[in-house]
Amino acid sequence: MKKYILLSGLAIIICSLLNASAQDTKDVWTKPKAEKWFNKKEWLGGLKLKPHKSVDVLEFAKQYHINQIYWDKAFAFLKNNDLSKMAKGKYPIDGDNVFATITEDPTKDFDKTTWESHRKYIDLQYVIEGKELIGVFPVSKAVVTKEYDEKKDAANYSAEGKQYPATPGTFFLFFPGDAHRPNITPGGNKADKKIVIKVRVG
Repeated sequence: MKKYILLSGLAIIICSLLNASAQDTKDVWTKPKAEKWFNKKEWLGGLKLKPHKSVDVLEFAKQYHINQIYWDKAFAFLKNNDLSKMAKGKYPIDGDNVFATITEDPTKDFDKTTWESHRKYIDLQYVIEGKELIGVFPVSKAVVTKEYDEKKDAANYSAEGKQYPATPGTFFLFFPGDAHRPNITPGGNKADKKIVIKVRVG
């Protein structure tokens, strides 16, 4: 009887370990797995915008599955609102977890902009109307010029990243490992209308 109980207990422990191992394997993201998920575009929830080619797909897959509800709300906000008619200002989406800011300001000369990164929030940046250039560069390769400020959730850098045109139809995602330099003028310092959605880091 004791032997039976012992074997039963051992079987239960083995099954638990196997289930835990299977769950761990399920939650491990590799680049091919992330790209397969990303390319299906189901996470967009029907939103007719494109992610920019600079998006860190692996990091996005991880962050999305940690806080799916936050991301679903962010994409739903973009889908369900006529952004072109919305006024400048801040818009709550999910308390301090997800919120948006719409601006309509002139773009700036390159030397009037700065490289930055954030730790608490991920940036979703989308130009609604107009055009600007946005620089992208890995934080790991950038030189810190201003240490991280927790209140501002920002650090600043010196870097030589590539600049990409930001125009309607395509959004950018910037994770804590992404230094970015937005609001650069493509010429003329014309105003562009833009939304930045902050999504809490998982």
